[in-house]
Amino acid sequence: MNTLLLEKPEDIKELINNAVSPREWVDHLENDLMKFWDRPEAYDFDGDLFPTYRTNKGERLPENKDAWPEEFKAAIADPDTKGLVETDFNFIRAHSRQTYAYGIAFHMTGNPHYLELCRKGALALVNAMDGNYGMFVTKNRKTGEWDQDRMKRISQDLAYGLTGLGMYYFLTHDAGIMHKIIQIKDYIFSVYMDDGRGYLTWYPKYTKDPQVQIVAQLDQLYAYMLMITPSLPEPYKSIWKKDMKKIADILITQFYSEKYEFFWGTEDTTSSMTLGTDHTDFGHSVKTFWVIMKIGELLGDPFYIDFARPKIDKILKDAYIEKTGSWARRFDENGDLDENKEWWILAELDQASEILSIHDPSYYHYLNNTQRYWLDKMVDHENGEIWHMVGAKDDKPLIQYPKSHNWKTSLHSFEHALFSYMTAARVKGEEFELYYALPEWERVSHRTVAPYMFFGNVTAIDKNGALGFMPDGNSIYKITFNGLH
Repeated sequence: MNTLLLEKPEDIKELINNAVSPREWVDHLENDLMKFWDRPEAYDFDGDLFPTYRTNKGERLPENKDAWPEEFKAAIADPDTKGLVETDFNFIRAHSRQTYAYGIAFHMTGNPHYLELCRKGALALVNAMDGNYGMFVTKNRKTGEWDQDRMKRISQDLAYGLTGLGMYYFLTHDAGIMHKIIQIKDYIFSVYMDDGRGYLTWYPKYTKDPQVQIVAQLDQLYAYMLMITPSLPEPYKSIWKKDMKKIADILITQFYSEKYEFFWGTEDTTSSMTLGTDHTDFGHSVKTFWVIMKIGELLGDPFYIDFARPKIDKILKDAYIEKTGSWARRFDENGDLDENKEWWILAELDQASEILSIHDPSYYHYLNNTQRYWLDKMVDHENGEIWHMVGAKDDKPLIQYPKSHNWKTSLHSFEHALFSYMTAARVKGEEFELYYALPEWERVSHRTVAPYMFFGNVTAIDKNGALGFMPDGNSIYKITFNGLH
């Protein structure tokens, strides 16, 4: 039990009663998130991909820069945000994350329209594969040409290229898509895993690039491996589990700081291993810990669970701002809290708290405040989706951070909704429903389906009819779960 939180049974009961309900999280997805993503401007292709850039109102970004809205003009003018806006290109990582979001929307609602959009995105990702060389990562919007220099593709981009494919496979168990995923995963591990240096490189290992990035390791796990490994048949499942363990060990041995009990974002120079530097923040650290903890659960290895759980608790204590009931971003270079609100960091801190709340509802001491902050302050209630950055002084969005750019689309906002939905059901002792689109030949049971990144007890399986746009006779299955763990 977290001794700094409320422990009396009546206090815990009050926390549970005050928690955001599962139904509210479904409503949040449908009314806040899909308001931005379920519109032709979002899902009609720009060339062969979903458009990377849209205005805060959800409209396509005008070609004429003079007609750009304020947020994009401000982004270009600010050196800290200029790199978020490279409008000559559509980005595979943005397309893939949007594909993933449509899959989450189907997973939570069973609406076949969302699955059809997820399938549309997944097939485009298959078309973006570069033969035996993984996947292209950008497409020029003016010429229609893919990037051709494989040596300039970073391992993180390739990992996120698999996010949309991974979600589509997770929902459909499409064997053809599975083999495409395995092909790209094998390429990543062949070209970027440098056993001599003991980590996954940023650029292909043959370039001898000196960068050592935590996200080159972490996002192989987070972007696709942890999501789909339980659904893989043998021998792939065992091979992937072995590779996941290898990466977890790299994260612990190469990036973990015993002194600070969090993870460095980079490990290439001494000067980069300091507070306030890129990727050294509460978000990357708490995500690394909860991913390692989940790997421990998947492997049945208590070492990783025991390593991660208490350190998650420490980060939550460090990051929580009692007076505002919200999370901070990180410690700055002076060791002070940076209290601005970056959307994905808030999502990761909530999700880590939600994981711990499964066996300890006292973490709703945080969540009853931070989740409400998210729903009240981080949501664009007029046009939908989540603001990139909200200022700590006035709880207003910082305009130079558009809601949709080459590093922000929909992944974290949708995953946050799904985690929140499932864990709210768990803490309130309710059953919850998730939807899959499985082939006729598969015998559906607790052995073949599980909640996204969790386990649960299957209490009911309802088959709801065939999907005409699925070539393998797939049908929608509504699976009812309880006992999330």
